[in-house]
Amino acid sequence: MHIRPISPERLVTELVDRLTGTEPARRLRVAVDGPPAAGPELLADALVDPLRARGRPVLRVCTDDFLRPASLRLEYGRTNPDAYYTGWLDESALRREVLDPAAPAGSGRLLPAFWDARTDRATRAEYVTLPPGGVVLVSGAFLLGGGLPFDVTVHLVLSPAALARRTGPDQRWTLPAFARYAEEVAPDTFADVVVRVDDPRHPALVESGRHS
Repeated sequence: MHIRPISPERLVTELVDRLTGTEPARRLRVAVDGPPAAGPELLADALVDPLRARGRPVLRVCTDDFLRPASLRLEYGRTNPDAYYTGWLDESALRREVLDPAAPAGSGRLLPAFWDARTDRATRAEYVTLPPGGVVLVSGAFLLGGGLPFDVTVHLVLSPAALARRTGPDQRWTLPAFARYAEEVAPDTFADVVVRVDDPRHPALVESGRHS
């Protein structure tokens, strides 16, 4: 294993190079996985314009828009780490409305947002068409290891100390969920791209036979 320091800008460039190096006529489903403290949404956002500049249509999806209804999500309370880990994300909706239609043989008709957790209602978002060659970027936590059909997986990893340090007091109840994810799923052992982000200003690529 080799740890290669990289600037945030260079990280984006290398990821864009990788994603645009695939077959141009094929849709691509990309996971940017990590706890909120790692900023997966920020990295996914940073990829949008460079991908479009390379001629690849992009749809951004955030798992916060694919949560289960509050009656299911909060059945065991608002701060239950086990429920947060296993029961908050509506994986079936994400697969049905985004990942399956974005498959090479899918319809290309995707729903960018499914559930508004603030109002606890369906978003009524409009379906959009992702043409062949398009890229759907899905950001959020706990995306890997559960069988969701991604073509490229990026995992942002923090040491336990850095995760605790960068998680706000009101979210510290989530820390056991991320510890469980690291232990049970170990996404840093199989994700296509693994990035250490203990210091977001100085990320580092984890390179091995698989991640190089």
